[in-house]
Amino acid sequence: MTPLTSPLHDRHLAAGAKLADFSGWSMPIEYAGGGVLAEHSAVRDGVGLFDVSHLGTGTVRGPGAAAFVDTCLTNDLSRIGPGQAQYTLCCVPDGEPGAGGVVDDLIVYVHGPDDVLLVPNAANAAEVLGRLADAAPAGIAVENRHAEVAVLAVQGPRSLQVLELLGVPGEIGYMSFVTGTGGRGAEVTVCRTGYTGEHGYELLVDADRAGETWDALLEAGQDLGIRPCGLGARDTLRTEMGYPLHGHELSRDITPNQARAGWAVGWRKPEFWGRQALTAEKEAGPARLLWGLKATGRGIPRPGMPVLDAAGERIGVTTSGTFSPTLRTGIALALLDAPAGVAAGAEVAVDVRGRPQAAEVVTPPFVPSHVR
Repeated sequence: MTPLTSPLHDRHLAAGAKLADFSGWSMPIEYAGGGVLAEHSAVRDGVGLFDVSHLGTGTVRGPGAAAFVDTCLTNDLSRIGPGQAQYTLCCVPDGEPGAGGVVDDLIVYVHGPDDVLLVPNAANAAEVLGRLADAAPAGIAVENRHAEVAVLAVQGPRSLQVLELLGVPGEIGYMSFVTGTGGRGAEVTVCRTGYTGEHGYELLVDADRAGETWDALLEAGQDLGIRPCGLGARDTLRTEMGYPLHGHELSRDITPNQARAGWAVGWRKPEFWGRQALTAEKEAGPARLLWGLKATGRGIPRPGMPVLDAAGERIGVTTSGTFSPTLRTGIALALLDAPAGVAAGAEVAVDVRGRPQAAEVVTPPFVPSHVR
């Protein structure tokens, strides 16, 4: 099957991007003239621009739309109001195989009690929106707008300056959003959030205006050293923060309790998909927990590698692993068996292609976060 392409595909080709298939989309992994390390550093020290239009978008509209979504997804939407966004999870409902597992993690934008925008992950957008559509009562419409909306991320300590130069509103609170006009007249929804641990924004714009918005952002940030960044840097940045990636730290087989994402569950709510299974697991204690691993040897951990205790016994598996450009060493996220009793500071080993490599158990993030 031919991969789908972003509305910015021609820009990526012109910039010499290295493209790869990501959840069925042809997306830039890195750009010519620097690569992942330079792009990572641009975000930590200055500002980077990402195309994340592979992310899904969908609307839920009708009388009581927000209240309906709140009965399905884990987090408590009553804690936020119009103009605010919230990280949440779509879990497998009770009564289905794998109840409590994570179908997807996503961001919910609340425009009002009758108007909600969802931004799920690329591979899961159709299923999340399909499940909501199947469950929606009469009068509430769920619409998949994946092909209609582009998503750009401006991330880094100079991100606000770029938006100000473009005339886009940026002085907003964390996980808040506003709608404004970009430098070339395109209407954009600007949310102060991101996936890098830095001060930053995600911009939602109509797909047919994405190209000119991308160009305007690069032009506005030229003197600030803005750099287009690919999904390679996005992965190293999010791993340094310990942020989960669906299919790695969250999945149908990895629950929010195991992934330490219970903070995104409204435990006091009377209803959400998977509530009974997750509550029972929380009370019993999950069989495994997510930890960070910081390599003390030279090996670079990758996903799916066994984690060993001091006696060489397997106690878990890495879910993500990479070289940390900030720390200049290997780091990983790993699910470790709860009975192993590991704690921060413990010494373990990662089986890197048959060679045990020493690592220290840590509590993420690996580097300080600057999102708030």
